[in-house]
Amino acid sequence: MIGLLGPNGAGKSTTIKIIAGILSASTGSVSVCGIPLPEGAVDVKQRIGYVPEAAYLFESLTGQEFLELMGRLQSVSEDTLQTRIVDILQAFELTTDRDSRLDTYSKGMRQKILIGAALLHNPELVLLDEPLSGLDVNAAIMIKDLIAALAADGRTIIYSSHVLDVVEKICNRVLVIHKGSLIADGTPANLMASTGQATLEDVFRCLTDSAGASAGVSRIVESLRE
Repeated sequence: MIGLLGPNGAGKSTTIKIIAGILSASTGSVSVCGIPLPEGAVDVKQRIGYVPEAAYLFESLTGQEFLELMGRLQSVSEDTLQTRIVDILQAFELTTDRDSRLDTYSKGMRQKILIGAALLHNPELVLLDEPLSGLDVNAAIMIKDLIAALAADGRTIIYSSHVLDVVEKICNRVLVIHKGSLIADGTPANLMASTGQATLEDVFRCLTDSAGASAGVSRIVESLRE
């Protein structure tokens, strides 16, 4: 369970897209499940589940139809596919909305559909880019528990997020990237111990020079008082 952290523009989403075979690395080499990229991009995509930070859905499809499309693209057998769709829709409390078009879904409902679609083919590696975006508290708790269960069941999870307290609680390894470079790699506890910080958020501030953000906050507040 790997947490991928970094400021905006650090390269988190780019890294995930490279691992997913969507972008090619400009330097270095990448392999996923022992398969080199970009040569084996098709084989890699059969082994991963990917939830992007911003996704464009086929809004003319219903939730049921979208999940069927995604499962069939991954060659999931029809009986297995339909069983998994039922289970996913029930778990995400979307059964009554299964035949509604996606353009009628809320942001949180769309996010649940995306997460479900990423898991239909039972991937070895799950790439999650801000997966809790748009979810209410109960749904976010459920997704966090699901992610932890998937990791405990033997899958590798790469979880990119700005919600550092969640990463601190559920990830057993954290990578921090800044300006395109890896600047820290370790367990949350080790990173906190090595930097002398009490929380992963404090570690992040220390490593990425974001501690100076408080000065910016004061500047804005003072400006508004004028």
